[in-house]
Amino acid sequence: MNKKFILIIFIFLFIITGCVQREWIQNNIVKGISDNSYDVTMKRDLLCLMMAYPEHIIDIEKSKNNEVYIVLKSGKKILYDDKRNKNNNEKLVNPDLQDMMEQLYPLEDINGLVDTDFNPGRIRVYSLLKEVYGKSSGQVESNLENVKIGYKYYPFNKVNKGSSSLKNVMKEIAAIAENKENIYSFVYPPSGTFNYRYISGTNRLSPHSFGIAVDLKRDKRDYWKWASREEGEKRLISYSKDLVRVFEKNNFIWGGKWGHFDILHFEYRPELILKARYFSKKPALGNPWHDGINSSDTNIKKYISIINEKL
Repeated sequence: MNKKFILIIFIFLFIITGCVQREWIQNNIVKGISDNSYDVTMKRDLLCLMMAYPEHIIDIEKSKNNEVYIVLKSGKKILYDDKRNKNNNEKLVNPDLQDMMEQLYPLEDINGLVDTDFNPGRIRVYSLLKEVYGKSSGQVESNLENVKIGYKYYPFNKVNKGSSSLKNVMKEIAAIAENKENIYSFVYPPSGTFNYRYISGTNRLSPHSFGIAVDLKRDKRDYWKWASREEGEKRLISYSKDLVRVFEKNNFIWGGKWGHFDILHFEYRPELILKARYFSKKPALGNPWHDGINSSDTNIKKYISIINEKL
């Protein structure tokens, strides 16, 4: 065979082999980055859940099939990620913890309605809420405590610092109102707190059923089913940012930051506020997955140790 032809074949094979190797390396680097990003997010989610429910989540468990669970004081285990591809409605109806924690709640002020598919907090894992706040109407009611809002008292769940957080909100609002009296126009009279009921048109319990939500003074433009997006946006723009900041400071999320807007609605969801507060950015290059939080705190240090050991 012609030596020149053999040389050409050799060069061609060398080039092809090199391209395949480069593609393999690139694909595996990308996969490694993707896998690492998933692991970082999962660990951060689990840490936020443990911090948010310290008296209820006692451990993390990984099965032989690599399924990750939170372990509750009762012994119940709740799956972190079922690894199923779901549309938005499926996530609402049959969520796992990963679905619930997926969308990062924005702590910054907003000046307009967000996209309709962006609804951090509307996805709720009911098995967790029932374990923490009560598995039935009777159990929830036994955990309620009256909180003064204006001149009346409203029941709110005292478990997991729920009612004490709402009390702090009302104290801070009263202090702000000394200089900004118009803040009261968004609060009083509130529309309600505890109400054991299903969300309209669904078989899903409202967060009001657990006594962890408060609806403030009602306006016909407050809810996505009552008003157009244009009307809702005008209402949102006029809404008190000071009021929203006080609630968020005390671990409440605001329905005004949902695409399916619910502007009068505030819901006690410490796990989402903690993630937004500490883990809104990826860890700096070379830093541990928990970069951004005070890992010297005794309890946080313990949770990090559990997560590192189990995962």
